[in-house]
Amino acid sequence: MRIIQYGTLVLLFCSLISCNKSDDYQDIPSYPNIAAAFGTKINLNQLDNYANQAIPSYISKDNTQGNTITDKGATLGRVLFYDKKLSSNNTISCASCHQQSNAFSDTLVTSIGVNGTTARHTMRLINTRFANEKRFFWDKRAPTLELQTTQPIQNHTEMGYSGLNGDLSITDLVNKLSAVGYYQELFRFVYGSPEITEAKIQLALAQFVRSIQSFDSKYDIGRAQTADDVLSFPNFTSDENKGKRLFMTLPTFDATGKRTTGGIGCVACHNAPEFDIDPNSKNNGILGTIGSSAMEISVVRAPSLRDIAKPNGKLNGPLMHSGIISTLQNVLDHYGLMNVATANTNLDPRLVPNGFGQNLNMNSQEIANVISFLKTLSGSNVYTDPKWSNPFPN
Repeated sequence: MRIIQYGTLVLLFCSLISCNKSDDYQDIPSYPNIAAAFGTKINLNQLDNYANQAIPSYISKDNTQGNTITDKGATLGRVLFYDKKLSSNNTISCASCHQQSNAFSDTLVTSIGVNGTTARHTMRLINTRFANEKRFFWDKRAPTLELQTTQPIQNHTEMGYSGLNGDLSITDLVNKLSAVGYYQELFRFVYGSPEITEAKIQLALAQFVRSIQSFDSKYDIGRAQTADDVLSFPNFTSDENKGKRLFMTLPTFDATGKRTTGGIGCVACHNAPEFDIDPNSKNNGILGTIGSSAMEISVVRAPSLRDIAKPNGKLNGPLMHSGIISTLQNVLDHYGLMNVATANTNLDPRLVPNGFGQNLNMNSQEIANVISFLKTLSGSNVYTDPKWSNPFPN
């Protein structure tokens, strides 16, 4: 696989589109292929707002790293994200696995690709931008979101442009897209030239993914009225505030790893208010590999806990990289009493207090309270906002 240095991507982007100027939609020439392909779903004279969305004042993390979101770039990214032409047999798009109705995840344990099913469960893409962690995939093998975006395209199973063992290559994809009228027009609209490259695809896709944000949850309503995350929120029920306190408060353990006082300390790894994963986290003790008896200890990343469930409380799909957990109760059962595998040399030390697998010693009411709190992290707009929806006619 060809690796492109991230700095090169940023320099390329900034040389083509000013990183310091807002988009100018005046005097846009005619783009007949865009109009024919997308109708009213994309209006180049009145683009959707990706660049200037409201972000709460208490949100401080941002891993954009120079590839500033623009309305033009994210619009192109949206088309690429939903276009099945990005797969070798024209049947799979990024959105086939990352579905808006499921917080850009999948209800299946493994998603369907062009040559089988994925090796890991599809990660949610909510608030990807708002995290300290700058590496991507469950095992963090991609150093930036930009470089991550085209790896599924170049995966034999997922989208089929691996360039290996008879597969077409990413160059073949670029040539394929270059012959599509609406891409000639979109790339000219965004970059000033119809030339298509992998680097330009990466920049646009990353902008679209980073634009997907969710800050209209019950938690956000309460946090906006409160000085910090620890204080009780005025809009929360008593159980939700108790669950929040348990989540936010570190536990005290005895010599054998049993919790004696305090909360359950989820915040140590899932940092509020973004609820992203601590970049220094190691694995969480779930080692299973889909379709294999092998043990996997390299999975150390996780998506934000935001929108882990829909507004109605139903999960947006199974949890963990192996999809082995199907309820929030199961999550708390797993962390409540950690079983430490002898061969797991990469277990997060926060899960083994005093050398023992932690025993959070939670009662049923505490578990119910934490679950109530986790459900407050779900918004509603992200599931229905047209700017993140399929731009192609149904």
